Amino acid sequence: MRSTSTATALAVLFSSAALTVVSAGSASAASAVVGSPGGIVVDGALQRVFVGDSTAGAIVAADYSGTVVDEVSGIGAISDLALSDDGSTLYAAAPDLHEIVALDPATLDVKHRYTVATNTGPRYVAFAGGKVWFSYGDQWDGDLGTVDPAVDPASGADPVALGQYSNKVWGQALLDTDPNNPGLLAVGETGLSTDSMAVLDVSGGTAQQVAWHNGDYTLNDGIGDIDLVPGAAQVLVNGQDRDAYADGRFTPAGSYPSGQRADIATNGLVAQVTGGKVAVYKPNTTAPLRTYTTSSYGTGDLAWSPDSARVFALVGTGSGYTLKALTDPTLNVPTLTVNAPATATRAKQLTVTGKLSATVPLPSGVKLAVTRTDLESPNGKALPAVTVKADGTYSFTDTPPAGGKVTYKVSYAGDAEHMAVSASDNVEVSRASTALSLNNNGKLYNYGTDVRFTAHLGTTYKNRSVEIWANPYGADRPDKRIKVGQVDSGGNISAWVDMTRDTIVTAVFKGDARYKPKTVKVTAYARVKVSTAVSRHYKTGKIGSTTYYWFHKNTDPLLTTTMTYYPGRQQRFDLQVYYNGSWHSAGSQYFALGTNGKSAVSLEAPGESGIRARMRSVYVNGSSGDNVNSTTYGSWKYLYFSN
Repeated sequence: MRSTSTATALAVLFSSAALTVVSAGSASAASAVVGSPGGIVVDGALQRVFVGDSTAGAIVAADYSGTVVDEVSGIGAISDLALSDDGSTLYAAAPDLHEIVALDPATLDVKHRYTVATNTGPRYVAFAGGKVWFSYGDQWDGDLGTVDPAVDPASGADPVALGQYSNKVWGQALLDTDPNNPGLLAVGETGLSTDSMAVLDVSGGTAQQVAWHNGDYTLNDGIGDIDLVPGAAQVLVNGQDRDAYADGRFTPAGSYPSGQRADIATNGLVAQVTGGKVAVYKPNTTAPLRTYTTSSYGTGDLAWSPDSARVFALVGTGSGYTLKALTDPTLNVPTLTVNAPATATRAKQLTVTGKLSATVPLPSGVKLAVTRTDLESPNGKALPAVTVKADGTYSFTDTPPAGGKVTYKVSYAGDAEHMAVSASDNVEVSRASTALSLNNNGKLYNYGTDVRFTAHLGTTYKNRSVEIWANPYGADRPDKRIKVGQVDSGGNISAWVDMTRDTIVTAVFKGDARYKPKTVKVTAYARVKVSTAVSRHYKTGKIGSTTYYWFHKNTDPLLTTTMTYYPGRQQRFDLQVYYNGSWHSAGSQYFALGTNGKSAVSLEAPGESGIRARMRSVYVNGSSGDNVNSTTYGSWKYLYFSN
């Protein structure tokens, strides 16, 4: 049994240092996925994105494409991440363990664990003024603390200090910094409906209040996100409201269209989350530069790369969040429309119209490339470029030389402020009709007859090719192309069909630039092969001109029918008796065929002489168990019973 002291030692070990690290070399090429976002931070030097997973207690490192390159687990329920100004240390807030965990961004190895002596927190974390700032506490007792990385815990000094901004915010405070002004720290009260917030100067290592708002509902009705605005004495609240700070207080300074949260790039661009979209704004504008549709499940969090070249967003999937890299955020995406007539006449002029518009003004005199794709030019043919008018509209005319589906594609190559964009529309251009015929429709053939089917093609433009297909009845034999080729000088092409079943034969002309496709079908019919062998007779002889099989009056004739086999097929056995100078039906009955196609029937002897009878085997389309052949009557077999 394990001793108490050993168990205690292991518990301490696992609670303080038990981590599982997946090296970059063994990581999969999958996109970074987290259960619940626990912070996101971007390292420009390493070109890595670090995402905290609160559900899994892990940190995932991804490259700039969003692909996982490294991961560490066992930290606890991570609530937020921060990176030191020099990029040497990644900090994670682990509120369940009441720790700030310091890691090496290059390896995700743990460097230090700082214990925070609080019952609630740490919750949010930021690096400013050479220290790690964190918020802790809960409703009505929120406060700030710091971790001083320059203090060595081994020296006996405590690097963790609490109570750094008491009696100012009463909920768990959101934190934000500005890389352009690393001594400032924004503080926003969250978890309450009030709107207490502050900007602190922490460049000297302690919190010096620059501005404070006491939460009287005059600015914001609850704070869910706060960002320092680079180059301006402002904060952005909830991705929407800009509040300026001066003389120790905050005043409204404008707003962006409705948002939920945001992140601001070092150059001032705002990436704003609203529902399932991320919109990018230039500072103090109301029309977005670019809008990305992310997910109907919303976006959990987002962060700019330090070079302001892309936005990394945690996109909801319904069961978690996937990291997506949103590229070219400064390029506006124009809207381009193309409107062509639905139908047109070949070789007659038509007009195509459209419009190019953008939320960022386009250069004057923009030219659009135009391509026409049709049966004559399947890879596209360039048409003259068209110039956009001052109101964004454009139009051009064209005379389509080919019929069928014609596509007009219009493209804008883009410029320094706009993405390239293209759009297209289709026109169904008229084509003439041609004649196509196929012989042998409705004809009936004996089983196994080789039949020649001939298709005749009328006038066309360039295509003189015809396909011939044969589709025998029965699900076990699919439609099969039996001939394809050019018709002869008379417009004919032929193919042979072995008529073992009723068969649909199809001729197909696929059309060309001036003549429409055409298909014709005929159905030809095939009998079955049927014969009957008679046995147990003692001789054959004629009565009149007809040959009879002679049986003794007490001998049962054996009549064995052989018929073309098909699964489930039956033969109909017809029996007639001769009296008073004519033949009269004695009944019919169906008998199953064996897999060898045979059906043997023993006919009960009449027990008296002078009786004449005859029988035949019949395949009846539908009634014999299938419909793959046409009704076929076997020949009569004549029987005579003597003493």
